[in-house]
Amino acid sequence: MIPITEGLYTMPQLPGEKPQLIGSKCLTCGEIFFPKKEKGLCVHCQQKNMEEVKLSRRGKIASFTVVMQPPAGGFYRGPVPYAYGFVDLPEEVRVETLFTGDLDALETDMEVELVVEKLYEDDEGNEYGTFKFKPVQK
Repeated sequence: MIPITEGLYTMPQLPGEKPQLIGSKCLTCGEIFFPKKEKGLCVHCQQKNMEEVKLSRRGKIASFTVVMQPPAGGFYRGPVPYAYGFVDLPEEVRVETLFTGDLDALETDMEVELVVEKLYEDDEGNEYGTFKFKPVQK
């Protein structure tokens, strides 16, 4: 599966491995960012003292909406309806994301976990994937 955007998450290589989002942590002030800061400048303390970090796989839904039609312009090739919103991670990072699973069961403050799923297949049969969050199985 080809990531639609490189560098946002790790791809599991072995059975049992789980994906993780890739962020940045400022070593001067401790602020954490997602996605990672490519230029290495902390927007809080203005220092260039960043390191790459892997973020928690679980978080809680901050807000979401279920979209019943594709966006205008024809660029979106994924399923409809789809759920879109924000997840708060324990590192105090808010992640903009798609959701997967039972869309009718989604609730604010629900615990969710990171997964990587196919988003669409192009005309040549290449599968493109992205990270999403799904409700944690109780």
